[in-house]
Amino acid sequence: MDIKEILRSVENGTLTAEEALLKIKMQPFVDIGYAKLDTQRKLRQGVSEIIYGEGKTPEQILGILNAMAENGQKRVLITRLSKEKYDRIAEEFELRYSEEARLGILGSKPAPDGLGKILVLTGGTSDIPVAEEAAVTAEMLGNEVVRIYDVGVAGLHRLLSYLDTIMNASVIIAVAGMEGALASVAGGLADCPVIAVPTSVGYGSSFGGMTALLAMMNSCASNVSVVNIDNGFGAGFQASRINHMEIKK
Repeated sequence: MDIKEILRSVENGTLTAEEALLKIKMQPFVDIGYAKLDTQRKLRQGVSEIIYGEGKTPEQILGILNAMAENGQKRVLITRLSKEKYDRIAEEFELRYSEEARLGILGSKPAPDGLGKILVLTGGTSDIPVAEEAAVTAEMLGNEVVRIYDVGVAGLHRLLSYLDTIMNASVIIAVAGMEGALASVAGGLADCPVIAVPTSVGYGSSFGGMTALLAMMNSCASNVSVVNIDNGFGAGFQASRINHMEIKK
């Protein structure tokens, strides 16, 4: 039972205030031994807990999914999920899988309820797996996402042909490896926040994405912020938070 259901039960008289208080006190997290499920995260942060799949066994992920289901979480995102783990989990849960993004998805995609559109750009085709992690994450968090791929600065005219889309975005996620210049260019064209995602795409002196990371962190476009190398999930999550901002009084 989530917090809203508890409050509704008090409202309709099926729970006393004391009983409701006890249920809320008992719900901060669920301890299943190897994991402690944060059942109140959606109440605090607006988004339920998301499972990081890398490093976990399929059995551990199944245990977490069962605990989430028992606590009323119907929509779950599993990041960095291998195909082998997905195959095992799909035996027990109706899970969809984006192999390119390495994301497992439980439950339906919500209708977009953000302020505007999130635009995901990539410098090249090789950056698409990281971009898809960002795009699918944002979609599963209730955002309308527009994808424009392979518009890096080596052919700047490709990016400039989408000026209307760039200027109408609420948030831009710029995904690029090599020298990572795409984020600065996008930041110079748009009036919205730009979240730069450096990727590990590039030759030896790119140092596994460090070159792009440092270039993006030193961007002269003031509306550019940066997440870690290959962190498409972090970019998609942050973009969603920006796209769901409300004025707090």
